[in-house]
Amino acid sequence: MGAITGAWQWLSTAANWAGEKGVWHRLAEHLWLSGLCLVLSCLIALPVALWLGHLGKGGALAVNLSNVGRAVPTFAVLVLLTLSPLGRQGEWPTVIALVLFAVPPLLTNAYLGMREADRDVVEAARGMGMSGPQLLLRVEIPLAYPLIMTGLRSATVQVIATATLAALAGGGGLGRIITAGFGNYDTAQVVAGAVLVAVLALAVEGLLVLAERLLDPMRGRRRAARTASHLTKGAGPGRAPGAPASGAPTSATTPKATTRP
Repeated sequence: MGAITGAWQWLSTAANWAGEKGVWHRLAEHLWLSGLCLVLSCLIALPVALWLGHLGKGGALAVNLSNVGRAVPTFAVLVLLTLSPLGRQGEWPTVIALVLFAVPPLLTNAYLGMREADRDVVEAARGMGMSGPQLLLRVEIPLAYPLIMTGLRSATVQVIATATLAALAGGGGLGRIITAGFGNYDTAQVVAGAVLVAVLALAVEGLLVLAERLLDPMRGRRRAARTASHLTKGAGPGRAPGAPASGAPTSATTPKATTRP
């Protein structure tokens, strides 16, 4: 509890938020580094995954090769790049290490989304005379959109959390708050830095979930499909929607039998 109380006191101190070493400046550095790595990762992974998923060839090999990056620790890659001649090129070792870390979830999810698109819909669009680019842009990508966004969210959270390693290579970001806390033997500052990274990752995750729902090209059709499904379930098997349930009273009455005297 002492570390948590100390972290709250550190975060509630205005002096820790101002200046070049303050939270706002480190947050801006963290967002810039994470955004740069994500843009580069998307430019590398998404075109390859979408094109291979459209062709249906070579995707398994590309996915397996990209997953090799998951077997190598990002910290080890960062150390090797920092010790190489590339280490004198500013933040490029960190950028390369994070890009290699973000490519696998982007490529894997985008490729799987393309291959798991409804083949009946794809073949129907092809039968209507759509060209390859039209089929890709107007049919396959909208159908693969949920898995593409899942990969983007996964890569984003991983990059934001792992970008703290930039501080070990002399870079900026929220990781500098954590390393400064270790250097000063200040446990409260270390916990405060970790809390800031966790809150940032959760906030960006929430924004991406909201953006996914708002930008979904199939949102209207999925809503209509859910509505139709609910109506069908409410109607029950073998009964048209709006028809009375079995055993329910009806307005018509059965005439009673009469006997002659």
